[in-house]
Amino acid sequence: MKPLPLLLCVLSLGACSGKPPPPEAKPAAVSTPFDGMRAEEQRARDVQKVVDKHAAEQRKQIDAQQ
Repeated sequence: MKPLPLLLCVLSLGACSGKPPPPEAKPAAVSTPFDGMRAEEQRARDVQKVVDKHAAEQRKQIDAQQ
C-alpha cells in the first residue's frame, strides 16, 4: 500500500514539470462603425490644441507690446 502514494506523488510531480504553457492567440481587433468617428474626433481635438496654443502665443505677444 505504501508504493501507491509514492507512485501518485511521482506522477503528479512529473505532470507539473517546468514546461511553459502554450502561447495564447490574441483576438483580432474588431472594427466598429464608430472607429472612424472617434479618429475624426481625436484629430479635431489635436487641431484645437494647436489653435489654442497659437492663440495663447499671440496673446502673449500682444500683451508684451502693450
